[in-house]
Amino acid sequence: MILRGKFPVEKFREIETPFYYYDMNLLRDTLDCVREAISRDPNFHVHYAVKANANPDILRTIARAGFGADCVSGGEILAAVKAGFPGSKIVYAGVGKTDREINIGLDNDIFCFNVESVPELEVINELAAAKGKVAAVALRVNPNVGAHTHANITTGLAENKFGIAMTDLDRVIDMARDLKNVRFIGLHFHIGSQILDMTDFTALCNRVNDITARLEQRGVKISDINVGGGLGIDYKHPNHHPIPDFKEYFATYRRHLHLLPGQQLHFELGRAIVGQCGALISRVVFVKEGTKKKFAILDAGMTDLIRPALYEAYHRIENISSEAEDVERYDVVGPVCESSDVFGKAVDMPSTKRGDFIALRSAGAYGEIMASQYNCRQLPLAVLSDNL
Repeated sequence: MILRGKFPVEKFREIETPFYYYDMNLLRDTLDCVREAISRDPNFHVHYAVKANANPDILRTIARAGFGADCVSGGEILAAVKAGFPGSKIVYAGVGKTDREINIGLDNDIFCFNVESVPELEVINELAAAKGKVAAVALRVNPNVGAHTHANITTGLAENKFGIAMTDLDRVIDMARDLKNVRFIGLHFHIGSQILDMTDFTALCNRVNDITARLEQRGVKISDINVGGGLGIDYKHPNHHPIPDFKEYFATYRRHLHLLPGQQLHFELGRAIVGQCGALISRVVFVKEGTKKKFAILDAGMTDLIRPALYEAYHRIENISSEAEDVERYDVVGPVCESSDVFGKAVDMPSTKRGDFIALRSAGAYGEIMASQYNCRQLPLAVLSDNL
């Protein structure tokens, strides 16, 4: 049994670093918590956001738990279908769907295309007609609702590239209802990610209520509402808070979103499901004495976990093999020839030496999936707790 926050270090010694380690017990516990939180709401549907982590074993575990998939590329649709997600539970978003990707969605009879522009709507109609099909579509609305999160991961403001402006919504809905090979079923929203302030979701609910009430007055029927995802995780205290507060998250929508009888509500959770189950495991290559500081140089770099370099994201850094009692301060850096290849500055750890194992916590989301081979580096391995 793998305990949360504990790592089988002796078994790690047999594995080439760096690698991603996934606590599958924690993943299954997280999925159980999501199911429990929505068990009283048969009209609540969770689609896992594949972009957070597309590791095949992770995908299969989530598919077996009965969830749907939220995809943002044709490749993700194919990965989801291969992992066992039925097409009837797949939603497909993205601002630049190619013809090939749209056809992948049509061929797999996905549940819905989340449409982000008039040209996209026209192309889906044309390609569906060529196949003799009718594609279900939801229009992604840009609600101009901000979120208390990093500027690079907010998506619901008027200046963001995503979605259809509210001033254009009536016209686009009328157009969608007139097209013969698309079936307008609802609206899609997503205001950003790593959101911990529930008032952001309350604000979204209020905006959705205003929009749907106005559409009802026009006689526009909405069968499905998709509120996206965005629920964050506790990066600073992964041991104390390994599972997000799904109960309060879903209760926020239950309290504030005014659903009509029979309306279905869809969620697209990614980071909240997989973020805490993963850690990037690395070895210390050298400890370098600088003029005023010490550097712990790892064999993992920004090619393996780009979040800190991309938007100064915080990951808890732990020396999981040192038995030293004294604590020292280090800048923890990678080997890539870029000044931004830094995981953390002034990090307090037990006295650290060459060969020690370092865990970069809460790396299950936007970690392995964003790895690259810059500097001709190898992609990191993935190791499951079930296999150790």
